[in-house]
Amino acid sequence: MNNLFRTLKHEAKELSSRKRPQFYTSFSPELSYSREIFFDHPLVLRLAEDVIPLLNDDFGHGIEHSKHVAIEGGAIILAESNLNRMQTYRHLVLLVQLSGLLHDICRLEPEHALQAGQLSRKILSDFPLSDRDKGMIQFAIENHEAFKLEKAPPDALTALVSGALYDADKFRWGPDNFVTTLWEICDYQDWSLERIVDVFPRGLEIIESISETFRTQTGRFYGPEFIDIGLEVGHYLYRRMKRLSEER
Repeated sequence: MNNLFRTLKHEAKELSSRKRPQFYTSFSPELSYSREIFFDHPLVLRLAEDVIPLLNDDFGHGIEHSKHVAIEGGAIILAESNLNRMQTYRHLVLLVQLSGLLHDICRLEPEHALQAGQLSRKILSDFPLSDRDKGMIQFAIENHEAFKLEKAPPDALTALVSGALYDADKFRWGPDNFVTTLWEICDYQDWSLERIVDVFPRGLEIIESISETFRTQTGRFYGPEFIDIGLEVGHYLYRRMKRLSEER
């Protein structure tokens, strides 16, 4: 079974590599800047070390997931930025990256977004950030869960940090779901091929429904393509696995 899953994972990776979401081309400079912040800023580096023990790779929500969310969330901030207030927006890049590192630290707990938001205040208690900054991070984390009623943000900048975190997190519901997350879940749950085939259609329905939930202008324009590419890979895998299951 492990050999079969490795083969299917390779096929998923190969198929997804043929279509690169336009977001990466349209915002290449913004992504480059965001990567620099992620890998160079002392507060990001410090927090990354703090949260690694709290992140769980078993469900595809470990440090790699958080890294992608943080970097792409930062790029979304810059894509939405006002050139007359770049210093402010660059600071928001830092805040969304800290949010990205923290948003899944309670992933396996009930009400994980609420618990992660509350825990973030404790983790950041001695970081050189203002109370407003910490409040924006907590709000974004508590508000990042899909299919939950979106809380009303207190101001436009908080709304942007929250929306950028949500959208970058939901970009992962595209190709990442079928190249990484699916296989980590299957390995952790020790699912059989037949079990995967049984739950797969419902999973595809849930992923498709995320397309209408993006919150920033950038996310609403570019996010659905992530989901469409992921669904193309997902439907391919479902057909392959269903056929293999029937043959067994």
